[in-house]
Parts: sequence; structure tokens; C-alpha cells
Amino acid sequence: MTANGPREVAHEITVDAPAETVYRLIAEVENWPRIFPPTIHVDHLERDGDQERIRIWATANGEAKNWTSRRTLDAAALRVDFRQEVSAPPVAAMGGAWIVEPLTASSCRIRLLHDYRAVDDDPAGLAWIDQAVDRNSRSELAALRTNVERVRTEEELTFSFEDAVLVDGQAKDLYDFVNEAHLWPERLPHVASVQLTEDTPGLQSLRMDTRAKDGSTHTTHSYRVCVPHHKIAYKQVTLPALMSLHTGCWTFRETPDGRVAASSQHTVVLNTENIAKVLGAEATVADARAYVHTALSTNSLATLGHAKDHAESGR
Repeated sequence: MTANGPREVAHEITVDAPAETVYRLIAEVENWPRIFPPTIHVDHLERDGDQERIRIWATANGEAKNWTSRRTLDAAALRVDFRQEVSAPPVAAMGGAWIVEPLTASSCRIRLLHDYRAVDDDPAGLAWIDQAVDRNSRSELAALRTNVERVRTEEELTFSFEDAVLVDGQAKDLYDFVNEAHLWPERLPHVASVQLTEDTPGLQSLRMDTRAKDGSTHTTHSYRVCVPHHKIAYKQVTLPALMSLHTGCWTFRETPDGRVAASSQHTVVLNTENIAKVLGAEATVADARAYVHTALSTNSLATLGHAKDHAESGR
């Protein structure tokens, strides 16, 4: 830290993967919710050559925050510089860089640099940022190493799918049905209870008890990014036993014939440690994949079906 200047910190980690592979994962921010535990959702706002403007929603010290950043991508130098354009209090300003340094043909060092100030240079705010940056940096670097080093294993464990319905109604009505999750216990038979909070407009915390076919219930906690009236993206941070990651997105798109295509997309990474405990000693990864796919798809289609009825009846 310089006199009266921003706090400057650095974190680093060594990874058994080619530097170019690691750089690509850092550069492709649309995959960050799958790679980095704190990241909920990322949207590109602008792209122009090696310059881009992105909006990030992420947790920090257990709180959900969002901010807008500008990034400069330098593929030749394996470096990405970033600067928050609009920060979330107590952060007054935040910037830094990802730097990937090749060690061998199959290994590299990742350095994550940050510089930041607190609003009004408040010591308590600065301490909060110190803690959040340290926790998130360590988490992000460890997750990045895990992701690149397990890529072959996770190819089998990671899968995505989408369910969709066509609706003779308005996108707003469909969006409202999914957005108003506090009403789900009275609207959706598979939802037992819901706790929904939205301290920041468009950024929700959703705790939900869901009923399975056998009558049992499981609890999940998700953060949701709501973009009226066409998208609700989410990331589960408390997961059922068979999943180590679950992200998703509800989308509502008007079609040329005047209807609305409503869809629910999921990306899942299976938790292999719990397969035998949940499905039995003989169960395979394929069995777990089919079980999770069926469970998520059943609930998604049920929600889409009730949303369709809601929109088409004009309620």
C-alpha cells in the first residue's frame, strides 16, 4: 500500500495445466459461475476487440453483490486487466489483473492482483474488503486449479440440458410467475416452503424446500439474477447430495408468430462421493446423471406448465 494510495495485494497458485488453457478459462467469463464458487452470473454489456465491459454478480463474505467492470484481454501476454466501473459499497474503487506465467509446457503460475479503496477510506470498510478479497481470491484460484486439473474427469460428470414450452401469452406474465417465488408454495405442488429476500432490486436469495416423488423434501439455497422480463439466472449454493454444482437460467423469448418460448436451462456437475449413498452401491455415474436429469426436468416442466397456465389465463 502506498501513502494515501490504494491497498495493493497479490495472490498466486501453481497449476498443472498449459498456460494457454488457463488463460482461456479466465478470459471466457460466461463460464465463471461454473468455475468460481463466489460467482453467481456474468453478462457481457459491450465487446470491442480486446476491450469488454461486463457485469458480475457474486457473493462476498456471505453477501450477494454486483458490479460493472471493464477488462482488457491480452492473449499474447496471457494477461487480463480489470477495473470496476461501478463498485458496490463498501468498495469505492477496485481493479487488478490476472497474469498467467508458463513454468513448463504443462504447468503455469497464476497471479491475481488487486488494488482497492474503501468508501470514505473507512477503516472498517477497508477491513471488510481485505477479508472479502482474500477469501474470494483464494477460493477463485483454488477453484480454477481444480477445474483445469480435473477437466477430463468432469467431462463425464458435467452436463447441460434445457426444457421449453410455447405459450400463448405475454413474456411479462411468465417472468412474473418465476420471479414471484414467494408464491410458489401455493402455486407449485412440488414446493413445500420458500424464503425469498431481495435487498438489492433484481438480486434475490431463495431458500426452498422441494418435495421429491417419494414424499421426502430437500432444501436448496440459490442466488438469482432477475432481468425483467426475459431472464432469471441462478446458482445454487446449497445443493442436493448428488450435485457439486448447479447453475441455471429461465428465459422468456417472444417468437415471430406472437407466442413466447419459455425455457429452463440447467448445468450440473455430479458429486460422485454420494452416488452409492443415495442410489445404492451398484449405481453408476450414468445412473446418477439420469436420476438428476429426471428430477430437475420434472420440476422445471411442472413450473413451466403452471407458468403457462397462469399466463394463458391472464391471472
